[in-house]
Amino acid sequence: MFLHMPSSYHSVVIVITFEETKGKNAWYKAVIIITVLGITAIVALVITAVLQNKPLLQKYKYGIVLDAGSSHTAVYIYEWPAEKDNDTGRVQQTHSCKVQGAGISSYSVFPGQAGASLKSCMKEAENLIPLSRHHETPLYLGATAGMRLLRMENQSLSDQVLWSVEEVLRSSPFSYQGARIITGQEEGAFGWVTVNYLSDRLKQGSGTTGALDLGGASTQISFVANQDVAEESAENAVTFRLYGNDYFLYTHSFLCYGKDQALKLALAQQTQSGDSSVLDPCFHPGYSVDRSYFSVYSSPCVMAGKPLISRDSFTHVGAGNASLCQEVVRRIFNFSSCSFSRCSFNRVYQPPLQGPFGAFSAFYFVMNFLNLTSGSLESSREKLERYCSRPWTQIKQQHPDVKEKYLAEYCFSGSYILSLLTDGYNFTSDTWTDVTFIKKISGSDAGWTLGYMLNLTNMIPAEAPDTPPLPHAGYVTLLFFISLLLFFLLFLCFRFLWPRRNSQTQMI
Repeated sequence: MFLHMPSSYHSVVIVITFEETKGKNAWYKAVIIITVLGITAIVALVITAVLQNKPLLQKYKYGIVLDAGSSHTAVYIYEWPAEKDNDTGRVQQTHSCKVQGAGISSYSVFPGQAGASLKSCMKEAENLIPLSRHHETPLYLGATAGMRLLRMENQSLSDQVLWSVEEVLRSSPFSYQGARIITGQEEGAFGWVTVNYLSDRLKQGSGTTGALDLGGASTQISFVANQDVAEESAENAVTFRLYGNDYFLYTHSFLCYGKDQALKLALAQQTQSGDSSVLDPCFHPGYSVDRSYFSVYSSPCVMAGKPLISRDSFTHVGAGNASLCQEVVRRIFNFSSCSFSRCSFNRVYQPPLQGPFGAFSAFYFVMNFLNLTSGSLESSREKLERYCSRPWTQIKQQHPDVKEKYLAEYCFSGSYILSLLTDGYNFTSDTWTDVTFIKKISGSDAGWTLGYMLNLTNMIPAEAPDTPPLPHAGYVTLLFFISLLLFFLLFLCFRFLWPRRNSQTQMI
């Protein structure tokens, strides 16, 4: 016996089978689309991250610069990422070594000892820089105002000192690039480069910081000014193109106006009469030292004004009066005439001051010792007045670790700095807070040496450095949306792959 099935049954089965097949095909297509989109999003995320954050290999290059100043020589070691010579890799100072003894210009009597004095610090550099990098590490020596004065006094002796230095540096395992006496303009300009490079102002293209440098034999002032500087005083104008920006720089170096030579100028003013004793308001009451006239007038800065006297020495006695000391200091400047639209002192052109300034080297060390690195101009003068009036015996008791020679001169040096900045460079009570006394910036010493090395190694690009493909905000936003897309795709995958109860087909 046969069971008769209605003809409509076959139609139902066919329809149901067709619908199931159609549903499965749609599901497979959705999964494929989700998978492709997910893979695409992941690849985009990886590529974006790689391009935005290039890996920094831990390989470094090094450079060495010797600052042969008038009072001492310092060796600076710099380091930067090897694959980013002039891009985003920041050059940083990793070590400094102060050479024992005075500056190389002090070896004029025994020139051969100038080079020998450098050996200890150079040995430190050999030990600190990896051996594999020695042959490619550039080595420079720049001599400043002390050697400028020696060259003025005796060209032959200055050459002998440099030969002695060169002999030692050539024998080092580093890539010796030369030793020379740099100009005052270079010293000032490269100091400005250092200050602005370390503070990232050059790369940012924003306002710059002026540079105030004070050594033992010279002082420099450098700041961005209008282009008419070159028209009025071409010798004080320097033009840089750095990181895609043009900078018109005013810079001037005053030889003989470092703090040590300024003291000689002040003593020369007070010993013109040739007396056996000088009462000096720039030294503490109770201070008394016998000085030779030769020690004052041996410098080219003052030897032309040496008085005609028979005695060899005088007694230097302190009076401790900062107000009177300011008058003594002002006499070493010449404010009598100016052939330009405006001047600083000694008939030297100076445009109006612009922007903030960083004061470093002896500016910092003196003002930091005197606790004058902050506060108003008036409060600085009051503090200095109190300090200078304190007895010499008390000063020595409070600072037993400081050499008496340096300790005795802080009153004069503080008075000189205040007068140099206000009477000389034209800072006022209103602009005094524009000056920041600094020792280091981002771990590196402020000074001309870093700017000098960057210039000679062409490590400051004239054009703007490479930047990431996206700004930081755009990069973060893109990562957010890609992550959101991946999360949504993951949700869809779970939605489709989650087990569902299949509906059974009812047979009729």
